[in-house]
Amino acid sequence: IAQDRGLFEKEGLDVRIQQIQQSLQALPALSKGQIDMVASANYVTYFQAQEKGTLDIRIVAEAIRAAPHMMDVLVPKDSDIKSVADLTGRKLAVNVLNNVQSLTFNEIVAEQGAGKPVYRQIPFPQMGAALDKGQVDAVHVVEPFDSAIQDESGARVLVDGASAPVQSIPLSGYITTERYATGHAKALAAFQRAIRGAVAIAAQDPDAVRDILPTYTKVTARQAKKIDLPVFPPTMDATQIARLTDLMKKQGMLEKPIDPATLLVK
Repeated sequence: IAQDRGLFEKEGLDVRIQQIQQSLQALPALSKGQIDMVASANYVTYFQAQEKGTLDIRIVAEAIRAAPHMMDVLVPKDSDIKSVADLTGRKLAVNVLNNVQSLTFNEIVAEQGAGKPVYRQIPFPQMGAALDKGQVDAVHVVEPFDSAIQDESGARVLVDGASAPVQSIPLSGYITTERYATGHAKALAAFQRAIRGAVAIAAQDPDAVRDILPTYTKVTARQAKKIDLPVFPPTMDATQIARLTDLMKKQGMLEKPIDPATLLVK
């Protein structure tokens, strides 16, 4: 929206967008300075890179937080799995192992007093076929694949992947490096203003998001009208982001706590 509505241009910014399948793929390019920022960068991946010393990251803006049914656990319509407890020891597909999907779902499982599933790594575009063929018992899938699988195979929602206790948890952000942030403070302030403007448009008119999705993703206009959108936060909130880093520490995805407040570009 910021690009399409000229918000970057209004701020005097020349923003060039390169598409990637996963934010993990952009990590080496960001580290080498080949790109300046990763949009909608998966926090889990980048906090782990921060701890390992692969990157010294800075968060320019929040991208999305979890919203109802923007990610679901789906099972075949005739599956004998009727509850989260029934998934104990069964095969559940996630896009990347030991990342945000298993992190958040483990908390849902614990909240309901159930046992963990066995996670299997399957890319989102292949999850529908894997479910149909019985290669896995369930899939943990995000929009737009979520709605598409339900439409195409009649799969049913077992549980909302954004339900308690991980409702509204931050999932991704606009991430740059400390080196870039230090040398480009004015440009990043302008970028933040443009993003805030885009978020305001999205909040006032969700159809603006639905209209723009088919222009830079493989989502069709029909799918875009039906999918459940995430939350687009208007401001950064270190306390909310800390919910995620605290879970990462709790589940062993981080060895030491990370204070997100020290990483925000003010």
